[in-house]
Amino acid sequence: MSKTRVGIINVTGYVGIELARLLCQHPEVELTSVTGRSAAGQKLGQVFPHLSNIDLTIEAKLGDVDLAFSAMPHEESAKEVIPLLGCGIKIVDMSADFRLKSAADYQTWYNFAHSAPQLLAQAVYGIPELHRKEIAEANLVANPGCYPTCSILALAPAVASGIIEPDIVIDAKSGVSGAGRSLKLGSLFSEVDEDVTAYSLDGHRHLPEIVQEIAALFSGNTPRITFVPHLIPMTRGMLSACYATLIPGKIAGTGKNLKEALKQIYRDYYAGEPFVRVVDSAPHTKHTQGSNFCHVYPTYDPRSGKLIVISCIDNLGKGAAGQGIQNMNIMLGIPETTGLRSPAMFP
Repeated sequence: MSKTRVGIINVTGYVGIELARLLCQHPEVELTSVTGRSAAGQKLGQVFPHLSNIDLTIEAKLGDVDLAFSAMPHEESAKEVIPLLGCGIKIVDMSADFRLKSAADYQTWYNFAHSAPQLLAQAVYGIPELHRKEIAEANLVANPGCYPTCSILALAPAVASGIIEPDIVIDAKSGVSGAGRSLKLGSLFSEVDEDVTAYSLDGHRHLPEIVQEIAALFSGNTPRITFVPHLIPMTRGMLSACYATLIPGKIAGTGKNLKEALKQIYRDYYAGEPFVRVVDSAPHTKHTQGSNFCHVYPTYDPRSGKLIVISCIDNLGKGAAGQGIQNMNIMLGIPETTGLRSPAMFP
């Protein structure tokens, strides 16, 4: 039986590079085509020596494939995706171009008019833990952003079980690779080393994704979400600390008993989920580095009555390429964990 032919549009960015690394060892698909305008005509292994085992030439245009990952920047990605969908090619879009359901939000948050608003309803938001059934039937999956993945997985069990008030604070931190591979002053080593900074305090582009998905889980309440991202001096990794007020009486017990009941809500919600682990102590970013896992630790502060949830992912793994391949597996009807079983790297 022939393998599914898979391609990557824009292999030269960090997400495209990580997709290639994971796909080249995937047993059920064959990476047959990669594109990258800046490196067209060169061997993939020449441009990225760590991928020298992949015998592919970087092309200007995508070849014949059955499924494509688009790792183009926002606004540019939709232009590549639309004609491919018309040819019957399944798409996992790694950009933001199909994540939001409202076309008006693209003007507000990304400053462009969406070129195919009719496709926004068709696209499925690709968090498998929330939308697995829809992903399995989709031709277009919008792979979520890294901050939304980390934050939504931290909050979903508490929101869905109705135990928290709708006023939520998310304090999140990302490694520098989350800013992409393009040359930027703020990403230079001398700028980020020995420094931590908050940014996008007037509203980060990932906020509407978080609001969209959390709102869908709330019963009758509109969430009020404060989201503050930070850049930290490491290459890859992401940690979200999420805070919300517990509704009195929703969880029985006090002290350790309440904390255990809270943790059980999370264990039940993620029972059977292969890539979310409810852990017994606050996770580190190194616990998920290089993997497709999300580690989640819920706890309770009795002094303030607050739920505190810490979650960690690799922003290029479960926050991007790993989750993209997880979505691909579901779309193709193959075991969801295929090609993604590797544990985290340490140290």
